[in-house]
Amino acid sequence: MLVIAAFAVIYVVWGSTYIAIRVVVETLPAFLSAGVRFLVAGGIMFAVLSAREVSRPSPSQWRYAMVTGTLMLVGGNGLVVWAERTLSSGFTALIVALAPVWFALLEWLRPGGARPLFKTVIGIVLGFIGVALLVQARGANTSLNGQWPGVLAVIVAGICWAAGSLYAKYKPNVRSPWMTAAAQMICGGTGLLFVSLLLGEPFHTDWSRISGRSLAALGYLIVFGSWIGFTAYVWLLGVSTPARISTYAYVNPVIAVLLGWVLLGERVTLGMLGGAAVILLGVVIITVPHGAAVSFARRAGRQVLRWVSFQ
Repeated sequence: MLVIAAFAVIYVVWGSTYIAIRVVVETLPAFLSAGVRFLVAGGIMFAVLSAREVSRPSPSQWRYAMVTGTLMLVGGNGLVVWAERTLSSGFTALIVALAPVWFALLEWLRPGGARPLFKTVIGIVLGFIGVALLVQARGANTSLNGQWPGVLAVIVAGICWAAGSLYAKYKPNVRSPWMTAAAQMICGGTGLLFVSLLLGEPFHTDWSRISGRSLAALGYLIVFGSWIGFTAYVWLLGVSTPARISTYAYVNPVIAVLLGWVLLGERVTLGMLGGAAVILLGVVIITVPHGAAVSFARRAGRQVLRWVSFQ
């Protein structure tokens, strides 16, 4: 039951965090707000666990937390937050849906990693085609001038997140997963604040314009995105497989697109949905059993070619 509950959290709660991030960056600086989120969440969790006499991380475990926190929270989450200054929450989530592609590629490239199966290669190719269609559809309905840095940032964020996740999977921490999550959030939050200072965010922000709406969204991210969502994810890394964990990419975009449309009035077009469908098709092929995937890919490939021709 715990595994099912944890998957439900990363499926649904994380899907809602994209819209919360979009609201946060309306008036708050990107890296600074992300740094505050993880430092507050990690610091309070660390204090509570320490009070309950949970063993604190050793120096080597702090180094582990520094690596995973930097990759997943600074490179992964931080770049997504920065990108959502110019990209809609739904569009961002659809690009993040490439996560299983990055998991598969990095799993192959890591020392001792397995060579990808034919179905994995097909899924990776479809993932890239889907992103191309998604960006094309976005450009047909709104100018992409000034948005390309955001698109590239989300792609790099996905790679960083997958790298940090695989590092955590194959170099597991023997301490409590909750203390591990707290240490990662402290390290990641510190790194995000450092980036914020380098970019001069605290000095270029009009603090009189900070809205209660943005602050409320930041509170939601601390409680639901970090305390509940991130700790559930860290725990799953120790009890499930990367392929299964990466399936959150199926559901997160759907939740994000629906909430962005309903709550923020974000535009959703048939072209965007078509690109998203191709991305999710690639994700499905990567994660389903080999025999079924090959048969499915042959039928789906013909449909994709028709779609590309139609576009």
